[in-house]
Amino acid sequence: MRALLLLVLLAAPTLAVAGDLPRIKVAADHKGLVTEAGAPFIPVGVNYFRPHTGWAPQVWKQFDADATARDFKKLKELGFNCVRVFLSYGSFCTESGLVKPAGLEKFDRFLAAAEQAGIYVHPTGLDHWEGSPQWPAGVEEEANLVALERFWKIFAGTYRGRPVILGYDLKNEPEVGWDNATLRAGWNAWLQKQDDDPARWKQKWGCTNELKRGEIPTPAQEPGLGQTAIRAYQDYREHLADEWTRRQSAAIKAADPKALVTVGLIQWSVPALLPAGPRHYSGFHPQRQAAWLDFLEIHFYPLERGVFGYRDGTEELANLAYLEAVLREVAKPGKPVVFAEFGWYGGGKPTFGGGNLPAATQEQHARYCRRVVQASAGFVCGWLNWGMYDHPGAGDCTELIGLFTADGNLKAWGTEFSRLARFYQGKKLSAPRLTSRPDLDWDACRLTAQAGHDFRREYFKAFQQDKARLEHFPANN
Repeated sequence: MRALLLLVLLAAPTLAVAGDLPRIKVAADHKGLVTEAGAPFIPVGVNYFRPHTGWAPQVWKQFDADATARDFKKLKELGFNCVRVFLSYGSFCTESGLVKPAGLEKFDRFLAAAEQAGIYVHPTGLDHWEGSPQWPAGVEEEANLVALERFWKIFAGTYRGRPVILGYDLKNEPEVGWDNATLRAGWNAWLQKQDDDPARWKQKWGCTNELKRGEIPTPAQEPGLGQTAIRAYQDYREHLADEWTRRQSAAIKAADPKALVTVGLIQWSVPALLPAGPRHYSGFHPQRQAAWLDFLEIHFYPLERGVFGYRDGTEELANLAYLEAVLREVAKPGKPVVFAEFGWYGGGKPTFGGGNLPAATQEQHARYCRRVVQASAGFVCGWLNWGMYDHPGAGDCTELIGLFTADGNLKAWGTEFSRLARFYQGKKLSAPRLTSRPDLDWDACRLTAQAGHDFRREYFKAFQQDKARLEHFPANN
């Protein structure tokens, strides 16, 4: 039965396109995204999930096609053109490597509503919002990677040739684990490929303990191995991330050679700020990942100097400097970058973070988010706010992050983001000219949180001295 379903889905004909959306591709100079006719395309919109569906939101289990169509119409009227949406194990893939027909039927209706409204859809790979799979799901797990390869061949093959799909995001904020049985076994196999003599590893690492082939501990197991061992372990984790991305991208391209592929990198894919030290680094190095991606994506929230609470202008500027530092690194491979998640809270007092953050007005929220767009323009070629609506009950800033309140009233940020969407549409963006900035010592920052702290301190100094840059962020506007 499994083999039969796989063959049926792989042989499914390409669905007819209901709308007239042009296919989006990477510009010839790799500076941005363009339509088939070569016109600049700036994806601007939201990560889509509806309020009052629980936390995490039940996008597909509580799918409302009519409400979704109304939302897409609202977004289009405001000047937006793209939604990013999570696919879930629970609704799309409860058996390893197979795609549930009921999930595809809902996604068909989702695409049809988007085409009707003139909205592009950016599907993000399988996540846990509607239940976890019955097999290992970590980035480092071979069983998961095999299942994902099969999933993408079916899914991307089903929607081959649909211009409404902007591109595929392999996963939301993937991170290689730090310590588990799979990593320990793989670590020893990887070390043997690099150098089969444990004595040489002992000498390189300055160890006093004996190291035996096949039994070398990870730095997570034995912190005393030191920074040289941590460096090798981070190299190993980056290798796992590379293979994970390479194989999934190849699976999608095999099913649809013209499909665009990216991955939604969390901000500590750039190790400038690692609250928990080396283990916090995701392992997804943007410059390495770019080899298998058509464009890159980054997510960012204001975490410099603790969680941002609108306390003063210097704190805000420090977060904008931190943002700029992250974006510079993600842009270095020379491929387009989409800002696929950003935003913050406004319009009330949040409960996340223990309820210790102060209330923020809608106007404060709009000002901060506008500055994020202004600070990122040119480094990125598109913006997707995290959430169309506020989502009461969320365990993080999602509760007050929307363009609309949970009851559907347009917020100040919704009005301002609409204005920005219309302003940037059709423009070819260029990276801002900056005065001197310090370079991120990637290797050092993977090893200690202090290295990242020192880098951010020096970066902020340079940022504050760049008078032309600061003109974008006047104190009273």
